[in-house]
Amino acid sequence: MGTHNINFSEQFEFTGKVKTLSIVGIVIGIAAVLFGFLAGDKVMHERTFANLLLMAYYFACVCMSGTFFLAVQYVAQAGWSASILRVPQAMAKTLPIAAVILVLVISAGLYTHNLYHHWHADGLTDPNSPNYDSLIAGKSVFLNVPFFLGRQVVFLGIYSIFSIMFVKFSYNEDLAGGLNSYRKSFKNACIFLVIYGFTTPVFAFDTIMSLEAHWFSTMFGWYNFAAMWVSSLATIAIILILLRRAGYMQWVNNSHLHNLGQFIFGFSIFWTYVWFAQFLLIYYANMPEETVYFYKRFEYYKFWFFLNLAMNFLAPVLLLMDRDNKRTDAKLLFVSIVVLLGHWVDYYQMIMPGAVEDGHNGFGIVEIGIALGFVGLFTFTVLTSLSKKPLIAKNHPLLQESLHHQL
Repeated sequence: MGTHNINFSEQFEFTGKVKTLSIVGIVIGIAAVLFGFLAGDKVMHERTFANLLLMAYYFACVCMSGTFFLAVQYVAQAGWSASILRVPQAMAKTLPIAAVILVLVISAGLYTHNLYHHWHADGLTDPNSPNYDSLIAGKSVFLNVPFFLGRQVVFLGIYSIFSIMFVKFSYNEDLAGGLNSYRKSFKNACIFLVIYGFTTPVFAFDTIMSLEAHWFSTMFGWYNFAAMWVSSLATIAIILILLRRAGYMQWVNNSHLHNLGQFIFGFSIFWTYVWFAQFLLIYYANMPEETVYFYKRFEYYKFWFFLNLAMNFLAPVLLLMDRDNKRTDAKLLFVSIVVLLGHWVDYYQMIMPGAVEDGHNGFGIVEIGIALGFVGLFTFTVLTSLSKKPLIAKNHPLLQESLHHQL
């Protein structure tokens, strides 16, 4: 591909049907939340909070992994991705918004006792209370509201700061050229990856695993990391393919899609490996305090349990095994959408059994409406960010390698 046909000042215009649909999605989401809270039923309130947590966590995780994508590319000094970095940068730039929403949802859930009631309920840590739970009392040094919320704010705050820094360095690179900004990105990416690697398992333990505070798994953090990472890769692929179809970023070729398809394929297998290893160890140990986690999911969420495996393992592995499928935008788009929906199912069966009373696994307006609301919010915020700057990092030192990328 020659570079003489590339418009280095090309910008995305966020207007028309896409913008309208994103706003409609946000309105539907707000209406679904109001419906859930005004229904006046305790279980419906729990379902509403659980779905808000699900989508706020999903929103934050995809944006966090957009930052992780940037950091990995900088540390690896990868050339193939230099021309597509504006998409994960737009996701990273949206992270502070996602972080605030997640903290607000968690705080409201704690305040109303509609979330985390397995460890945040009256009398659980008081030896004189009839509700006293010795196991929860033993974990109270870690699972208490100030420390819990403090960790959320610190972790999400650190991720957001690095996200803003990576975007700022890239924009400065456009203006000044040279290697100064790239070196800063490399150095800060190294620091970020160390912090991210140590803190994301704790972040997952806090936000999701503590919904069922009697149970724990040392593999749960990596299980969540695999889910958020492959979801972010699928999101990047979807945005790139749809932008190409709309006439933007024509320098993106089938080899770029092939790389993303390889990542989605490989990390879908990694997600399955961690999922199965966690399941097998608990099944083999056959200890009641461990097996109760999967008992709930077999008893009340069996359909979602097996749908999770079908969408997140069988679909990407069978459909992306072929080289040509990774290079065909229609097939990669389809698989990426299936993976995104599949990890919604993954988070659904992670969260619902611990957040909602046993046996009340309803599915309807609240679940669909809140999901559509956050899809609309993600689309609106990310595409608004994407429209602010040119779609290519014109002074990236490895840009020419990306523009001529061939596999």
